[in-house]
Amino acid sequence: MRNYSDLSDDRLLLLSRSDDGAEEELVRRYAHLVRACARPFFLCGGDSEDLIQEGMLGLLSAVRTYDAGKGAAFAGYASVCVRNRIYSAVRRDGREYNRLLNDSVPIDDEVITRRGVRELEDLIITKERADELLEAIDTRLSARERDVMSLYLGGLSYAGIAEKLRVTVKSVDNAVQRIRRKLTDNQ
Repeated sequence: MRNYSDLSDDRLLLLSRSDDGAEEELVRRYAHLVRACARPFFLCGGDSEDLIQEGMLGLLSAVRTYDAGKGAAFAGYASVCVRNRIYSAVRRDGREYNRLLNDSVPIDDEVITRRGVRELEDLIITKERADELLEAIDTRLSARERDVMSLYLGGLSYAGIAEKLRVTVKSVDNAVQRIRRKLTDNQ
């Protein structure tokens, strides 16, 4: 078996066209990105593993469709593919719950089961939590904190964020701690 750990992403991407081992190494290298992108989301009736699987499919798609000639770095392209796949799964899940609302019958109708009522309650609670989180992000976080959060969820390390924003790693760490505190105070 070939050792892929010493190869650059660019070399692995070239090899992945004909070598499954290179593709697997890229997926292993970027699995942390998938987990980071999936972390802030949830599916009603699902668990975090479902979102991670969706993200992994996005990562695999990124490996298979990446074109170095277009000038984008693979890490950025992979981040976009993973996030888009996760967003699609969350939207699809939301449409399914909205279908429940649209197809529902009046509450006083005997046809409604306890399970249907619970699903409706779960949907309402989930929507409220999502709205609260989005409002907290918009109102409680500064522009810098939103930038740090976006880059962090995009899979960048503290050092990578610091370099991109031209601040110290300690400043990034402080911003992440403030973000966590501000958003968990919302829960």
